Amino acid sequence: MGISFGSFEGVCSTAALVICPLLGTSGQGIEPTCYSRNVQIGSTLIFQPSTCFVHIVAICMTAIMIYHIRSKYTAVGRKEIVMFFWMYMLIELLAMFLDSGVIPTANVSYPWFAAVYTGLVAATYCCLLVNGFVGFQFAEDGTPLSLWLLRLSCLAVFGVSFFVAIATFKSFASFSPSKSTALFVVYLIWPILCVAIYTLSQLILVFRTLDDRWPLGDIIFGIAFYTIAQVLLFAFSVTICNAIKHYLDGLFFFTLCMLLGVMMVYKYWDSITREDLEFSVGSKAAVWEVKDPLLTASAVDYADEDSTSNYHGGGTAASLVGGVSGNQYYGGKGSYPQGGYGTPQSGYGTPQGGYVQQAGYGGAQRGYPPTPERY
Repeated sequence: MGISFGSFEGVCSTAALVICPLLGTSGQGIEPTCYSRNVQIGSTLIFQPSTCFVHIVAICMTAIMIYHIRSKYTAVGRKEIVMFFWMYMLIELLAMFLDSGVIPTANVSYPWFAAVYTGLVAATYCCLLVNGFVGFQFAEDGTPLSLWLLRLSCLAVFGVSFFVAIATFKSFASFSPSKSTALFVVYLIWPILCVAIYTLSQLILVFRTLDDRWPLGDIIFGIAFYTIAQVLLFAFSVTICNAIKHYLDGLFFFTLCMLLGVMMVYKYWDSITREDLEFSVGSKAAVWEVKDPLLTASAVDYADEDSTSNYHGGGTAASLVGGVSGNQYYGGKGSYPQGGYGTPQSGYGTPQGGYVQQAGYGGAQRGYPPTPERY
């Protein structure tokens, strides 16, 4: 069955989507032609076990990417892009419970969880779209203006998508499971538009502002994984399921390729941002290397200098008193100077005046009171 605009009949007959059990004209949902085998653990029946495993891997990988993003303290758009990965992690966590049947489709809460899931998917693509314009610095990244613009945009898209989904599931406000055109636009068309605009904006950013062309490879791989995911899910899911005898279906490869696409978003962002190491705070202790030879002198130099000081009785090293050593001042180690105060050879009151060797205060020969002849 082909895919027609506004109808989930062809889509849900091929792919086992979260919203398919709530759509259709029969009131029982739309069952896919072929889907993955179930696994019974105790008294609990687990649907899509292989896909659930990919969900768990995606949550772990996203946590690692968030950690690395948060460690780049000065990178451009760090706070904006990390919000995208938080929302993607939340989607994977919710999808794990909905795909596996932990929240049964017959449960009264299932439509509400499915509506939240639909709103989160649309809001996450909106977050990716807004992040595509952060690099153009229409609003400086990390500022309240930039962050609240992103948050309010995602909140608005989430609110609209959630309302459309729950109204379609519950058949109110002129919506119904058989009239799902609005939900078709929100769930399938909106993500494609966001990815296309994001890709175009990043191509412009790379060609106009960057000298390095290597980020183009990340963009190409990301688009390739996204395209392969859509093709495998909506075109070859039944073929894969029959060929592998119901062990896997297109939803498994769709989830895996979407994870790889999200990883390419991280790889691309990481390749176009450079951290300012001057203002960064790393988790590892910095290793300081002293390259100035004046700062790396051996302690032996200080020992040699100290050995010639008056304290050790060696040399004539100068002290702070009059620019001469203590040995010169006191006239010998452990004794007072021979001149001393008030002696004929003393500096103070000497009849000679002027300067006299080995005399007076600091060896100076100045007399007192000072006269022009003495100075």
